[in-house]
Formats: sequence, C-alpha cells, structure tokens
Amino acid sequence: MGQQETVATSLADTVREGIGAALAQVDADLARRYPGDPGTRQPVHTVYVPGDAFAADTLRSWGDQALAALDAHAPDAGALAAVLGIPDALAADVHDRVRAKLVREPIEDLRIDFEDGYGPRPDAEEDAAAARAAALVAAANENGTAAPYMGIRMKCMEAAVRDRGIRTLDIFLTGLMEAGGLPGGLVLTLPKVTYAEQVTAMVRLLEAFEKAHGLESGRIGFEIQIETTQSILGADGRATVARMIEAAEGRATSLHYGTFDYSASCGVSAAHQSLDHPVADHAKAVMQVAAAGTGVRLSDGSTNVLPVGTTDRVHEAWRLHYGLVSRSLARAYYQGWDMHPAHLPTRYAAVYAFYRGGLEQAAARLAAYVAKAGGDVMDEPATAKALSGYLLRGLDCGAVDTAEVARLTGLTRADLDALAGRPTATAV
Repeated sequence: MGQQETVATSLADTVREGIGAALAQVDADLARRYPGDPGTRQPVHTVYVPGDAFAADTLRSWGDQALAALDAHAPDAGALAAVLGIPDALAADVHDRVRAKLVREPIEDLRIDFEDGYGPRPDAEEDAAAARAAALVAAANENGTAAPYMGIRMKCMEAAVRDRGIRTLDIFLTGLMEAGGLPGGLVLTLPKVTYAEQVTAMVRLLEAFEKAHGLESGRIGFEIQIETTQSILGADGRATVARMIEAAEGRATSLHYGTFDYSASCGVSAAHQSLDHPVADHAKAVMQVAAAGTGVRLSDGSTNVLPVGTTDRVHEAWRLHYGLVSRSLARAYYQGWDMHPAHLPTRYAAVYAFYRGGLEQAAARLAAYVAKAGGDVMDEPATAKALSGYLLRGLDCGAVDTAEVARLTGLTRADLDALAGRPTATAV
C-alpha cells in the first residue's frame, strides 16, 4: 500500500530538465509582470476637489451634503427604491447601509486636484495651495479624519505644464515628509499620459525623491490616467496601455479612465460624451485586458450630470448615475469618479445593491465549491477565485458583514483571501 507503483515512461530526465531551463526566463517574466491582486482594499470611487477648495472639513461636508440630499429627495427606503428600481427585498438594507456609510465614511478616496479642476494659477498661489494640501492631509491622518486613500492629481508631463506639475508634486510630498512621513493611503495621479516615456519620467522623479529622503525604493506609486487616444493606440499602431504599465516598473497602482477628455479626443460631441459610449467601452476593454493579472486596478470615469435642483431633476440625475455605476460594476469596473456630494447616495446604493443582490448566490456557490458538493453549477478554481473576490469587495466597502459571510459560507476572511489568490490583506 505504501509503495509507489512503477509505470513506464519514454522520456529521459534530461528532456524535462532541458524544457525547464528553456522556459526559466518565461517563468520569471510571468512572475514579474503578472503578480496578481495586490490584496489591498480598492476604493469604490474617487472624489475630486480643486486644490483651492479642499479644506479640513471637506470629507464631513460632503457627507453632510449627501445626507441632506438623501433626506430631501428620498427620505426612506421605499422612496429610494422607487426612484432607482431597487428590488423590495433589498430596499431597506441598502437604504440603511447608505445612510450609515455617509455618516461613517462618506469618501473612500479623495484626490486634491491641481490639474483641470484647478487650472493655471500664479506660481506663488499654486505653491501655497500645494503646501496647504500637504499640511491638511498630514493633519487628517494624525487626527483620524482622513479618507482611507488621499493624494493629489498633478499637472501632466507635457512641456507646457511639466515644470509646474513637478514642483507641485515636490512641494506636496516634501510637506508630508516634514509633517512626519508619507501616509499609508497616499495616492498620486498622473493625468493625460500619451507616451510610455512620460510614465518613465514619473518613475525617475519618484526615485529621485525617495533617494533624497532615504525612502525605500518603490515606496511611492501612482495612477495613470487614460484620457487621450494615444494612450490606447500609439502612432505605430500598437496598443499603448501595456507599455505604460511596463514603463511604471511596478509603481502603477491603477488606470483611471477620463470620460470627457478621451471622448473629446475621439471627436464625440458634448451631448454624447458618456461612460457608456462605444468609444468609452473600447478604451476600457483595452485597459482591462492590459491590466489583467498585473495587480494594477481599474477605475471608470464620471458623469457630469449633477443631481441638483428640483426633486424631479435630482431623481433623473440619480437614475442616470445609478444605472451607469451598476453597468460599470457588471463589467468589472469596481471604482469610478464622483463629482458632487449628491452623487454619493447613488454611488453607494448601486454598490450595495450589487453586492447584496448577489450575496446569497455567490456564497452558496463558493460553499459548494469548497465542500465539493456539486449542485446545478460546476465551478472551477478560476470561478471560485472570482466568487471570493466578489465577497471580499463587498466586505471592504461595507455592503456585507463578516458575520453573514461566515454564516453563509463557513469561511473566514483569511479563507476568502486564500481562495481569491490574495496575499494577506492589509488595513488599507
């Protein structure tokens, strides 16, 4: 019983060893280029606030304005469900969780904008705003009022604004270092990238800063904003996004789609610039394939239709936003931009309905997979990975609770991390 049965083979060990040697470089390249999910929380949105408008109370102010909009235009679960088409079975839970989220953590990711949302200013004015932003971010992290992720969007690497963008980034990062160091949730955004060489320039810039302050190499990552046609298809006819990820040398944290700049660069008229336009779908499909397996996250863009004015107008804007967010989630774009406080109720309503609506089915399928119980769906390891990732994202944003996931699946958070192929999750 304990002895291995002898079987016949034809190939010498040297054949296997030779193939292994021939593929060693490929193995190393796969491990380097496609490390998989980083295992950290991904925010469900990014909020942009101009550099001169950001204040110590911005996060709380946005939360309060969002709650006021909810109370004014959908004061109870039935009203919100009627406006958005949320199923009755989910309505009360979604409404209650949205309200709780707006009280507890209204913004998951905040970007202080020194690019389009800020515009050209006198150098002394932008210098002061960048230094002020650093002081406010440092203070928020010190007193516990910071969003899980915070940072700036600098001006791009194009010649006309390059020096200004570099200076603003330097002032902001230096201010953080002088205030005690870089926070764990620091995020930087590089906009309007057209060539991979601009990404390389950002890498060299961050390397120089790390060296100047004795920081570990690679400590500072950044987002690449995809808002030009050249970032999707280069002049040589080759797809550009994958080259940009490679040029980032492991520092790229995410790719963010810029709805209006990209649409305009394709010649789409203003009335038809939207997240669901065919040019947007094409660009995001290219981004999705390029980022798959690399550990680089994806973020959709925004809608410029604001939920303001009469209740009817707010409801119309809410239905549009809710539909666009739900569409993005179904297409595996788990993050997007929000441009107004009144977008927050529908952001979280769409996110929570997405995760709560599929909770029981996903949990049952995962539990059956783990128990090898079969059933009417035969899932494979790749599907179990996706199911675990779905539950983990729901946990991260507050759509579902650890206790109910454990009750439905019999699995712990560590079990889900393992099934999803994540390293041990960190707090941020």
